[in-house]
Parts: sequence; C-alpha cells; structure tokens
Amino acid sequence: MIRTRLTRFLLFVFFFHAVIMHAQLRERAESFLNTATRQQNIDSLLTDTLEILSKRRQDSIYIEKLMAQIQEMKLNEILLRSELDDVHSSSLADSIRNVEQHHRIDSLRQITDGVKVVIDRDTLFELYATRGGLTPQKRAENTAEAIRKIGTDYSLRPDSVYIIDSEYTSDIMYGDKVVISITDQDGLWQNTSKEDLARRYLPLISNKIQDIKKEHSIWVVVKRVFLFLVILVVQYFLFKLTSYLFRKLRRRIIRLKQTKLKPISVRDYEFLNTHKQGMVLIFLSNLLKWVTMLIQLAFSIPMLFAIFPQTESLALRLFSYVLEPIKMILKSIVEYIPNLFIILIITFCIRYIIMGIQYIANEIKAEKLKITGFYPDWAQPTFNIIRFLLYAFMIAMIYPYLPGSDSGVFQGISVFVGLIISLGSSTVIGNIIAGFVITYMRPFKLGDRIKLNDTVGNVIEKTPLVTRIRTPKNEVVTIPNSFMMSSHTTNYSESARQYGLIIHTNVTFGYEVNWQQIHELLIQAALETPGVSSHPKPFVLDTELHDYYTVYQINAYIKDANKLSQIYSDLHQKVIDKSNEAGLELMSPHYFAQRDGNKSTIPTEYLQRHMEGASEK
Repeated sequence: MIRTRLTRFLLFVFFFHAVIMHAQLRERAESFLNTATRQQNIDSLLTDTLEILSKRRQDSIYIEKLMAQIQEMKLNEILLRSELDDVHSSSLADSIRNVEQHHRIDSLRQITDGVKVVIDRDTLFELYATRGGLTPQKRAENTAEAIRKIGTDYSLRPDSVYIIDSEYTSDIMYGDKVVISITDQDGLWQNTSKEDLARRYLPLISNKIQDIKKEHSIWVVVKRVFLFLVILVVQYFLFKLTSYLFRKLRRRIIRLKQTKLKPISVRDYEFLNTHKQGMVLIFLSNLLKWVTMLIQLAFSIPMLFAIFPQTESLALRLFSYVLEPIKMILKSIVEYIPNLFIILIITFCIRYIIMGIQYIANEIKAEKLKITGFYPDWAQPTFNIIRFLLYAFMIAMIYPYLPGSDSGVFQGISVFVGLIISLGSSTVIGNIIAGFVITYMRPFKLGDRIKLNDTVGNVIEKTPLVTRIRTPKNEVVTIPNSFMMSSHTTNYSESARQYGLIIHTNVTFGYEVNWQQIHELLIQAALETPGVSSHPKPFVLDTELHDYYTVYQINAYIKDANKLSQIYSDLHQKVIDKSNEAGLELMSPHYFAQRDGNKSTIPTEYLQRHMEGASEK
C-alpha cells in the first residue's frame, strides 16, 4: 500500500512539471514574434524566425512526447485507481470479517473453556485458538514443555527472552527458539491485539523460567538429597519403633493368656479357650503391625518421590492410589447414608411386626388364645411361613436401595443364582410344600407312634424337608416329606389319646375246652397286663374255627401307644401264665400229643398246683 502511494505521487509531480514547461515555451514564442515585428532588420527577423520555428518544431516534438507521457500517466492513474478500489474493497472485507470473527468468538467465549498452560501446578495463561493444525491442548503442552526445557538449562541468560513481531504472528523467543507464537486469533479471544497479548505473556514466561532455574540450582539439589536421606532415616527408625512396640504387645498378650483371659462359651460349648484366644490376639497384632508398616510406606514413598521435580508426578500418582480409594469409599458411605436410613426403617418395621406375630403365635401355642378351627400345633408353622413371607417382602423393598443394585453385573448374578435355584431345587421345593401340607393335615405330632408302610416308630423331628422316625430298635429313619404325602400313615398315639388304642392277639385252643372258660381266662390275663385299661373292659372274639382248634382273639384298650411292644409282650406272658394256671395246654395249631402216658406240656409247678386245687374241690 505504501509503494502504491509513492508511485502515484511521483506520477503527479512529473505531470505537473510537463504542463509548466509547455506554458513557458508558448510564452517565449509569443515574445519572440512580437519582438520580430518591431525590429526593422528583416534578416535578423528571418533568422530569429527560423530559429524560433526550429525551436518550436523541437518544442512540438517535445510536447508530443510530453503528451504521450501524460497519456501514459493517465492510464497508470486509471490502473492505480482500480488498484486503490480493490485495496479499499479488500480492507472493507477484512473489516467485516474481523467484526464477524469478534461476534463469533464472543458467542463461543461463553461456552468454551480455555486450555491452561500449567507448569508445576502454576497456571500462566490460557489458550483458545488453534495454530498451524495444533489444537489448544497441544499448543499448551508444547509451550509448557519448552518453558521447562529452557528453565532447566544451566546456561540460561535471563535477558534472552524477547518478542519478534511479524505480519501474522508475534513470537516470544528465547535465543533462536520459539517459546510460543501469538496470532490474531489469540488476540481476538483475549479482546486485544497479538502484540499487546505477547507483551502481556512475556513477563509471565520470563518469571516462570527464572523460578524453574532457581528450583534446579545446585544448592536446591543438595537440599533435596539431604531431605531424601532424612526421610529414609526417619522411616527406618519408625520401622524399628513399630517392631519394638508390637513385640511388647505380643509379650503382653502372652501374659494375659496365662493370667486374665477366660474361655468364651456359648451355652455348653466352649467357643474359644484361653490358648485359642491368645493365638487370635497374636494373629491380629501381627496383622495390625503389617498394616501399620504399609501405611507408613504409603506416605513415606510418595514423599520421597515428591522431593525431586522429575518424580513429582509419580508421587502424586502414588498418593492418588492411596487417597482415591479412601475418598471413593468415604464419598460412597456419605452418599449411601439416606438409603441406609431407609433400609433401617424398613428392617425395624418388619422386625417389630414379626415380634408381634410371634407373640400371638406363642399365645396360641400355649392355648391361652383360642381361635375356632385353628389348632395350637399350627401356630409355629404358620408363624414360620408368615415370617418367611415378611422377610421376602423386606428383601424386595430393600433391594433397590442396596449398593450396586442398579449394576448390570449385580442383576446378572441375581438372575443366574435364581435360575440355578429354580432348576436344581424342584425336589427340595416339593419336599418343602409337602412338609407344609403335612403340617396342616395334622396326621401326627412330635412323639407320636406311627406306622409308615413297613416302618413303625416315634416321630422325633419334623423339618420342612424330611421327617425322622425312631423305631423301637432305636433305628432313626429319615423319610422325605414328599414320600410321606404319597404313602398311608397309621397314627397309634392319636387313637390311644382319643379313643384308646385296641391291641389284639390270637390264641388257639382245642374244641375239648369250654369257650366260656377261655373267654374268662383271656380277659383276666388282659386285665392283669400293665398298661391295659380296665375301662372299657377287654373282650374276646372267636375269629376262626379250624379242623382241630378254635382261634380266640383277645382285645384290650391301652392309652400309651409308646409302650405298645412292651404291653404286647406282657399280654402274651399273662396269657401263658393264666393258661398254665387253669391247666389248659397251648397245643395248637401245630402241636399234637397222644395220651399214652407222655408228660403234659404244662410246667410241673403249675401242674402240681392245679392237682392240689382239684383235690381240694
């Protein structure tokens, strides 16, 4: 633009000079002509005229040249004017473009954060614009790295940081190295020009270089090495002190084990004796010792790395390894407190509801509270069912408030566990349902003497899965509840309690014996049997008539089914005794005797007693 203006000025001066010269020549010619008319000498006039004509011819030639030059200058002026118009339109477009960029940057400034140039946790300035394909982040990293390298240079000269301005950038230099290039875009983002912005950044960069230089001086390095050795020595003595204190604690635990510790018992079970307590305490002390040492190392090692700038970032990372989990746990605990309160409230409500239901169940079980159609032995199973349902309801309410309940992994594991339980527990669930059905069917109670297919015994345990029976031979038989549902059960104890259980046994006598005598004999034997009730009175049934004998069945009532085997044994003994006392031989159904002088089957003492009674009669 300056060169164009200079060219226009020179053309204007040249044109002005040509016009003045043309006017002077014309005036000189007119003066010569006037002089020639006044003179009397024609020769001189002709000579002058010829000279004037010659000069005029020369002047005409010169004027023509000047006119050609003027025409050329006019053409140049037209070209220059067109160039000036182009330059003016270009500058106007640049101004419009700058205004548009200002507006765009003003709108972006509200939502765009600058990238900070940070060195050793110290923010120097912020960058917003890109430069030569480099993002603001990359420019910030390159600038920080360049400043660090310059600051660690032992041949640093403080006055070597300066600014070089060009048409497009203002470069902050150190020697022949560019620290950062400031563009017009950077200036627009900061509402200033690139030159002013570079002058603003120059002292910041210079001061930071000086600070880095001070940090890397020989004296500072010596102090850091000394501090490094001090921390090592302190950590060594801390290890020694920790080991000494825990040795004393170990000896203290051994003395306590021998003198003051007492066994920990739960009812009749000795859960921990003094020796085991001592071993547990020693183990906990050793664990606490190593945890203490690890905590010391967790603080001392990052401190060692933090002494030197080269490893300071590693120290911060190590500190973050220790502190971040703690912060995360504490933050999670704090954020979980509202959910914890909700879980506690739900738990307390369900707990007190269960306590109320248990109180009612105990009252029904103790027959203090009677409900029509609800048996006392249903109280505890019903309470167990309601308690299970309430706990399931409580878990369903608590589940959304558990930590990690919204995690896909947690939900996947829950579904997987539920699937395994549902596929592998069909038999178990069948037994549980059968156990509940048996409970409400009330076919037996604990302690009842029952018969299940070929198994006879007393019920000693009922669980949701199985029922256990102890036989008279003290054999414990475990029977699944689903099997009991599909089998028929005989309850001797229930019959004995309500009606009196009828026991019976068959006895055979020959036809030669009077049946009235046999009835009386059998009834008397039953009445004298321990455990047989006198009311209702025993009775005899003639059940079969065979070729050689009659089958008599003695029936007697008992109230205690648990002594069934013993009562049967006693009854059989009494029948034998009464038969022998009456002189009746128990010879059938498979005993034959010919009366040819053979001895009777009646024992001698009974036979002598019978003969003496017959003689007296």
